[in-house]
Amino acid sequence: MSTTTSEGTPDATAPAADEVRWLTAEQQRHWRAWRDGSALLLDALGRELDAQSGLSLAEYEILVRLSEAPGRTLRMSELAGDLAHSRSRLTHTVARLERAGIVRREPAPGDARGVNCVMTDHGWDVLVAAAPGHVRSVREHLVDRLTDAQLAALGEAMQVVVDHLRSPGCTQARAEADGPAPAA
Repeated sequence: MSTTTSEGTPDATAPAADEVRWLTAEQQRHWRAWRDGSALLLDALGRELDAQSGLSLAEYEILVRLSEAPGRTLRMSELAGDLAHSRSRLTHTVARLERAGIVRREPAPGDARGVNCVMTDHGWDVLVAAAPGHVRSVREHLVDRLTDAQLAALGEAMQVVVDHLRSPGCTQARAEADGPAPAA
């Protein structure tokens, strides 16, 4: 079976079982728009958040997740999974927040190995101060650029990707790449 078109480019419609299914020109255009848009968006949001509050996007997201949890407390393992961060990255980020008095780590009740991350009152104040500027940036660079239908389609499409990447087969690959859990 031929895997190239008459122009000599890969034929995305006729791959052999062991061959690459190349992206069509339209798929490539959409992939690059998502990749470039995501990189530019995250860079802009990160720079603006840092300038306004001194927080990184990762630090801000940790505080948001803690603010939504009962008692502003989550197990470190749950927090890592919620944020799709490696345990190592989360440990380093939480350590920075802990040094600033924004969070504290405590043993998980009833689990000698478990560690909870708890937002402090100072952490709450930091989040409350940072949130309005960050929300304005998210609106300016994403939400207000799209129609409601475009935003819904984007959210639905990315949820499909999230669900796939968090499925057992993909989770195992991510866990293996993450290495052993560091002592928290």
